[in-house]
Amino acid sequence: MDEVSTSLKAPPGRRAVRAAQYLRMSTEHQTYSIDNQREAIREYAEIMGYEIVATYEDAGRSGLNLGGRPGLQRLLADVEGGRADFETVVVYDVSRWGRFQNVDESAVYEYRCQMAGVRIEFCAEQFANDGSIGSDVLKAIKRSMAAEQSRMLSQKVFIGQARLIRMGFRQGSKAGFGLRRLLIDQHGRPKGILSSYEYKSLQTDRIILVLGPPDEIATVRWIFGHFVKTRKTELEMARLLNKRGVLSDLGRPWTRESVHSVLTNENYIGNSVWNKHSTRLKSHQVRNPPEQWVRVENVMEPIVDRKLFSRAQALLKTIYRHLTNDEMLAALKALLARRGALSIRIIDAAPDCPPAQRYMWRFGTIVKAYELIGYEPTQNCRYIFVNRRLETVRLQIIRDLLAGIEKHGGAATHDMVTDLVRINEEITVSIAMGRCRVSGFGYPRWLSKADRLPLPDIFVLIRMNPGDLTPRDYLIAPAHEIAGRSELHANNGARLNTYVFPTLSPLIRLAERATVGSTAWA
Repeated sequence: MDEVSTSLKAPPGRRAVRAAQYLRMSTEHQTYSIDNQREAIREYAEIMGYEIVATYEDAGRSGLNLGGRPGLQRLLADVEGGRADFETVVVYDVSRWGRFQNVDESAVYEYRCQMAGVRIEFCAEQFANDGSIGSDVLKAIKRSMAAEQSRMLSQKVFIGQARLIRMGFRQGSKAGFGLRRLLIDQHGRPKGILSSYEYKSLQTDRIILVLGPPDEIATVRWIFGHFVKTRKTELEMARLLNKRGVLSDLGRPWTRESVHSVLTNENYIGNSVWNKHSTRLKSHQVRNPPEQWVRVENVMEPIVDRKLFSRAQALLKTIYRHLTNDEMLAALKALLARRGALSIRIIDAAPDCPPAQRYMWRFGTIVKAYELIGYEPTQNCRYIFVNRRLETVRLQIIRDLLAGIEKHGGAATHDMVTDLVRINEEITVSIAMGRCRVSGFGYPRWLSKADRLPLPDIFVLIRMNPGDLTPRDYLIAPAHEIAGRSELHANNGARLNTYVFPTLSPLIRLAERATVGSTAWA
């Protein structure tokens, strides 16, 4: 927190209200410059008789999430930690507080300040943030408008980037082994080769890919030629390159993954392919389907013949052919017999065994694959053992529930195939364990595990306390209300049509009524 001296004083006979100001500017509008916000807040404070005693600032920071905003993080920490020597925080407008894509997230941070006795005021808005119905409605609209503006801007940026790709320009940082990024001006005149972590400084400049040093070009051609001719695996190719003393484009020894990235890179046949992966609006990276890729052919001089490249792709398909579960487990069991132990590193280093990631995709977890071949990991992996212990707890809770329902005259069974509890042959219930994850600010989160088939009538999440030793509570909800929510917060019971209880007794009462959709637990 930066203390700010100010000449603003309250009118004679009136106590000055101590206030902080929060300033944020991304790069989208000069109208929202830090200086402009500061001046507007100064005028507002003068009218209101406030004394600005602290400043929290996020210059050049996106408003899409909290993670990249140290100023707002310090503000929340000071307010909730009792270190705030002010009664109110003045912000220019709702969008400066944030353009959170979930408008409730914006409300949560404001609510946390209010609960600590510090109110939030927006000096440029046409409403007083006084908690009245009118101001709350306008504020909700403003939050939605701020979020929608970010979505629209993101779409415009995507369209602009796709257009540049189709014109043959480069979007992205790393060029790849055997290639370099060339900076050109608006007339196409070369300005110089960009090194790693160097970027253009003028908006009118563009970047194109060009051929790299001759020795790297020769290495790329050798990789394709030797791979097709000898049919060696990518791991064997990596070992050969390392024996020759050749480093990858990252200046590191070659790995199976780095060889694979070369063999599948269409830049080497002169094509440019973009949007294979995307991260929209600060969300997690996702792999896009091929129909969403932006591909442009013949944008640069090729290094590898197209026929050779096609042969390499066909060979890769045979290497990565679809293996059955039994074939994958047989390869894993054979590796265990040779090495005497298994780990992700050992699996990835074995040329005749699929990568560990494929086992995770196929069987859900690598531990599940271990169990299917009868292997018990020697390392004391707390995560694995906690999961096993929680599964034991879950099954015991299900047994207790069945006994409780029968004791009250109902009938209930646990189908081990679908893992659903069926009550009175009318209601299906799914019961899952929710391991607790604590955010950087101490707020608990639970994975919902609600996306399952067949969809039950009722979903129950046993939410664990931090440390996953004891249950915190039981969240009970109609399954359709919670489906699609990958993460639950502590206050989801109030925001969704869900109910939170210390025990599962409401389900026993529900069994007595035996009516689907009943809210007997309410």
